[in-house]
Amino acid sequence: MRVTDNRQAITEEQRQQAKLIWEYHQMHHHVRPVDAAIGLGSHDLGVAAFAAELYIAGLFPVLVFTGGNSPTTAARFPRGEAVHFRQHALELGVPDSAIMLEPSASNTGQNITFSREVLASAGVNPTTVLLISKPYMERRSFATARKLWPEVQVICASEPLEFDDYLKSIGDDMLVLDMLVGDLQRVIEYSKLGFAIAQDVPEDVHAAYESLLAAGFTSRLLKP
Repeated sequence: MRVTDNRQAITEEQRQQAKLIWEYHQMHHHVRPVDAAIGLGSHDLGVAAFAAELYIAGLFPVLVFTGGNSPTTAARFPRGEAVHFRQHALELGVPDSAIMLEPSASNTGQNITFSREVLASAGVNPTTVLLISKPYMERRSFATARKLWPEVQVICASEPLEFDDYLKSIGDDMLVLDMLVGDLQRVIEYSKLGFAIAQDVPEDVHAAYESLLAAGFTSRLLKP
């Protein structure tokens, strides 16, 4: 069993396989003005920073930060993902009046469902929604929203980073590859469970996924 250790280096072949999966995860949507935005909680504070940038650019009038805690974020964000994201956005110039908080969600389905409820309770019933996530969560968030909120037009966005720059920003190549593999597994499996709409996975992406699985990048897989 491979032990995640940020002192180890991934091989060039593994980097290329991971980059292929990274590019698949991104939806490459054209970002445009929408009725509301949702910042999906995670370990990546870049979500809050990019959400603040887009708000200041005038792309939406209201922003929901959603997310409680998870084993991967509890130490970094002890008050919960949404709470810390909100604080960061405030520091970057987003007014408090524009931010709504959803501090309970523990998975992507709850992120979407609970945020929808928060918006509705404030009298906001959008027809277009921008989902802002970490870069390799775009496709999963899109597929989940299309299943749970089909009447809304969903646009996905994430901090515009190249793969190698993202690796440097996180500082743990092994962990990032584990997460890329784990998110792809969810894209594949969640549609079978009724959690999301199905997404086509190209053969080369699936082959890269199988290769990284065989190499032991499995720490973020769904538990049986």
